Amino acid sequence: MEEEIHQLNKAETSFRTIIEPFKIKSVEPIRMTTREKRKKILRDAHYNVFLIKARDVMIDLLTDSGTSAMSSDQWSGIMRGDEAYAGSESYERFEKTVKEIFGFKHVIPTHQGRAAERILFSTVCKKGDVVPNNSHFDTTRANVEYQGAIAQDILIEEGLDPESPYPFKGNIDLEKLKALIHRVGKARIPLCMITITNNSGGGQPVSMANIRAVKGLLSKHDIPLYFDACRFAENAYFIKLREEGYKNTPIQEIVQEMMGYADGCTMSAKKDGLANMGGFLCTNDDFLAKRERELLILTEGFTTYGGMAGRDLEAIAIGLREILKEDYLIYRIAETEYLGRNMEEAGLPIVQPPGGHAIYIDAKAALAHIPPSEYPGQALVAAFYLAGGIRAVEIGSVMFGKVDAKTKKEIPASMELVRLAIPRRVYTQSHIDYVIEVAKRVWKSREALRGFKIVEQAKVLRHFTAKFEPL
Repeated sequence: MEEEIHQLNKAETSFRTIIEPFKIKSVEPIRMTTREKRKKILRDAHYNVFLIKARDVMIDLLTDSGTSAMSSDQWSGIMRGDEAYAGSESYERFEKTVKEIFGFKHVIPTHQGRAAERILFSTVCKKGDVVPNNSHFDTTRANVEYQGAIAQDILIEEGLDPESPYPFKGNIDLEKLKALIHRVGKARIPLCMITITNNSGGGQPVSMANIRAVKGLLSKHDIPLYFDACRFAENAYFIKLREEGYKNTPIQEIVQEMMGYADGCTMSAKKDGLANMGGFLCTNDDFLAKRERELLILTEGFTTYGGMAGRDLEAIAIGLREILKEDYLIYRIAETEYLGRNMEEAGLPIVQPPGGHAIYIDAKAALAHIPPSEYPGQALVAAFYLAGGIRAVEIGSVMFGKVDAKTKKEIPASMELVRLAIPRRVYTQSHIDYVIEVAKRVWKSREALRGFKIVEQAKVLRHFTAKFEPL
């Protein structure tokens, strides 16, 4: 019997079609729009897709954050949510799950990931400090800089080359980290962070060898290591796929080894927690945990709910276990790769290799006739919406451009990318095929696209609310 089961499993893994490992029990209608309607909608939104109403979007690839479809088990858990203000049973189940998976001593719930970042950095950072990271994402960078500290990206060179096929382009550059510690001194570095997977750099994973080496270097200088862990399971699966020695290692064990090198983490459960809201902050430091909980009570809520309802705690606890199932991860990575390979075959330049949660188009290469000062990524985002009602997001000089304090001129971002982030368990292959068709249409008309100028912007995180005019 064991031999028969082995042969059956072997036969199943040889199928070319990877099916969604779930059945659909509830549906939400998509409102169809015409190009003429979308033209007016885009103009009324000042060419910023963040300002477009969700009902006017046909395929929403703006973000994978909080947009997952929850499972029947999660919905069942929601019904038993204990909404007690203090000491709820839902928190007990949530804390137990996080500790079993991540292994940290203290688990502090927050309403989402950026709240965990704010509490962490406002507790450990002071003006003039430096926080190294492979690549800070937008809210992480903003929370570091809000404390007067410097958010320093130290990504390996391969991670800055969209065409490089290097399997772990999210790795930290060890030599740059050594040089930074030597230059500023360990007293100015309250912690080092690694974003897994590296969202700003194309959803690229970080290898276990790199994590281990970074921890070894930091330990010599008594500098803590933290993860931005919102896509921890996808990173673990890439380690299993690409790193020698992990092919036969269960995902849970890979996760536990990763987390074993860290002193804490921030987590948006809206990503690999498969939940629509929530997050947490973890640490092994007793004194730090005490200070963080005091701030939590002041700004988020009591220590056993942290701004979340009990039903949210239940959904996260269940989602964190579901995300570790290998059949889900196989499907998840295959779905993203399918989109990426088809776009590549159509001629679009994408960040190689395809990431875990999104495909990133190299807008600088795709629209070489539009300079960074005219935001080629924003031009591409507008074109995707106009052509097919698809909402993507610019990750380039709109999101990460800096204004030089002396010259007042804008310094462009290191890369001009457009991210198409795939919500978890939401879209089927026919939806992805439609995205591919729209991408081909946009690619054929690329020479006619023009750039934009910003006519109104906020001082911090301008991409969320900025208003544009076409040039």
